[in-house]
Amino acid sequence: MAEMPSYDVVVVGGGPGGYVAAIRAAQLGQKVALVEREFLGGVCLNIGCIPTKSLLRNAELANILTGESKEFGFSFENLSLDYAVAQKRSRQVSDRLVKGIGFLMRKNKIDVYQGTGTLKSATEIEVKANPKASAVKGQEYDGLIRGKQIILATGHHPRSLPGMEPDGKRIITYREALFLTEAPKRIVVVGAGAIGMEFAYVFRAYGAEVTVIEMLPHVLPLEDEETAAEVAKAFKKQGITTLVNTRTEALVPMDAGVSVRVKDQGSDKEQTLEADLVLVAIGVAPNSKDIGLEAAGVETDKRGFIVVNEYMQTNVPGVYAIGDVTGKLQLAHVASAQGIIAAEHGAGHETRPLRDADYAFMPRCTYCKPQVASMGYTEAQAKEKGYDIKVGKFPFVANGKALGLNEKEGFVKIIADAKYGEILGAHMVGPEVTELLPELVLARTWELTTEEIARTVHAHPTISEALMEAAHAVMGQAIHT
Repeated sequence: MAEMPSYDVVVVGGGPGGYVAAIRAAQLGQKVALVEREFLGGVCLNIGCIPTKSLLRNAELANILTGESKEFGFSFENLSLDYAVAQKRSRQVSDRLVKGIGFLMRKNKIDVYQGTGTLKSATEIEVKANPKASAVKGQEYDGLIRGKQIILATGHHPRSLPGMEPDGKRIITYREALFLTEAPKRIVVVGAGAIGMEFAYVFRAYGAEVTVIEMLPHVLPLEDEETAAEVAKAFKKQGITTLVNTRTEALVPMDAGVSVRVKDQGSDKEQTLEADLVLVAIGVAPNSKDIGLEAAGVETDKRGFIVVNEYMQTNVPGVYAIGDVTGKLQLAHVASAQGIIAAEHGAGHETRPLRDADYAFMPRCTYCKPQVASMGYTEAQAKEKGYDIKVGKFPFVANGKALGLNEKEGFVKIIADAKYGEILGAHMVGPEVTELLPELVLARTWELTTEEIARTVHAHPTISEALMEAAHAVMGQAIHT
């Protein structure tokens, strides 16, 4: 009988949390295995962050060519927008990065198992081979493997509305949406979070009639209200309808589309919409069922998320959990950060813990146009926590680079403690603001104040000058407004 393969670390799940954890553990001299049931890179690289950004770039160019061409002095006789080409390019971008992850596994001598991993104990994983997961390019193996430490990085799946589950044809999730080779003529998007708003922007750029439904009072409900209002205004200008404070009551597939019954929660007035497709984007749920948590005694909360401490340890010694399955903040970059912490802590290496209070200051991004980027507290949240605050705001209409780009919508807003200048929150909407956010995250992490940002010379003309101006504005010293 063959000896059971044994490792210092076994990672279950090859997404941006799992593969990063595996690489960091290998860098620290650990013998590492990674078990992945479907594709390396997880949702993010294959059916999430990366392919959507490719589609969003296509959508941005489509909007310039169809809506802004006269302002740039362009004219076209027979402009054609081919969504199939955009979709194909998105797959090529994704495939290239996924192949890169495979290379990194080999480079770091990580054994990859192509299959489903299930906990049998706190140190044993049962692997069931999945020959269909050809993109993993790992070993096909059926049996047990042992790990002195186990890192669970099993991710999430899309949530659905009770009684209105997706059928993959007329009622779809982001997964099916990314494989459409033709933009729908009419689409209803249920959920105005980042996923819903990004797809709404993409499909509208390719001529779709788009309606976004959100049951909470404003689009992007986790963002600052002023930021959300700016995006809603921009979407209206683009021809996208947004129905907020509106509940989806029923989704009924028909021969030629879907009937969508909604109710305004203020007036209780109902209306029925018709669409070719409905995209359900109301959030995600953890992949914590049927992975053997009970066998190992791993604790979950009432929503099914695995409970972890600031070092990503579960209640079972030697078992860690990272990423979306923890429910801390379901973003790829947070999963990667958690993966590094788990690998370092497990190896006895010095690391920087992530405490519950730290998650509020993780960067949050939405890549529609205008882009949205934020971290920390909103004005309302800062006040609720008892802070005496000062707010500095600078509009992009006063930024020379933004005007040159013809992207003058939006602003940078910084919320600071009135006494010490500590950054409590930042909320931005406008051109490439997702690229501006790291400066403020860095400043917050290393306890820089708004005065120190204001006194840091920013190149001119750049979009980043808006950060400097907003920091000046916190102190009532903005130069260009």
